[in-house]
Amino acid sequence: MSVPLSLGYSPCPNDTFIFNALVHGLVPSPCRLNERLEDVETLNRLVLAGELDVSKVSFHLFGHVRDRYCLLRSGGALGRGCGPLLVAAQPLTIDELRDRPIAVPGEFTTACLLLRLCAPGLSRLLFMPFNEIMPSVARGDVAAGVIIHESRFTYQGLGLVKLLDLGEWWEGETGEPIPLGGIVARRSLGSNLIAALDRSLAASAAHAQANPEAAAAYVRAHAQEVSEEVCAAHIGLYVNRFTLDLGDDGIRAVEVLLGRAGAAGILPPSSKNIFWD
Repeated sequence: MSVPLSLGYSPCPNDTFIFNALVHGLVPSPCRLNERLEDVETLNRLVLAGELDVSKVSFHLFGHVRDRYCLLRSGGALGRGCGPLLVAAQPLTIDELRDRPIAVPGEFTTACLLLRLCAPGLSRLLFMPFNEIMPSVARGDVAAGVIIHESRFTYQGLGLVKLLDLGEWWEGETGEPIPLGGIVARRSLGSNLIAALDRSLAASAAHAQANPEAAAAYVRAHAQEVSEEVCAAHIGLYVNRFTLDLGDDGIRAVEVLLGRAGAAGILPPSSKNIFWD
């Protein structure tokens, strides 16, 4: 393909880790790729607007675009013990949070979806960038906040307390791993190119796992002020066997999440397979 495809992913350590080999020519690619690094909610909205060919998105957002985009089997962020956390400056019950402002990292994030499924009575949701949530909670601007990414490793340093582990709730409710985000591609790219992209991404993730030092500089360049210890913990938590291939249990987890969100009226119905085939 002569025209490069647009490729979106976040600057978070797990994404830069697994995409490093692909975007730096360390593994074969079926086409040229122009990468764009944005926070996950920005990527969600870009895909919602149809502005990216291939991108990391929240599984919540995928449920809104599955008629136009399909899911790749590699590159996903799923696992156990890695879910979003609801935190506050002091211990509070869910009932005490009703009618009080709660910060969430974007309308289309899976974190927002999990909170809506778990505690539908919490209706005053304020959407803000994920890195602004903990300071807002600490200042008292909001009663509580849902944190994601590396924030789960640092919230206690700001004096915040965990009220609810949404991943723990999900696993207890369903028995499934937590489906947070995945890689999607335009269905219009066609099955051959989509399959080739999936193979290249799997090869890139495998290269990173086998040669972690090769991705270290790229990860650090985009990790801003996150310490090396937090970067390593982040990668260790979110890069796992589901990253190479969702597998049957990963696919089931995604389908359960989309099914529950559809039954709750949060996602529109779709007759499309989540994959191309």
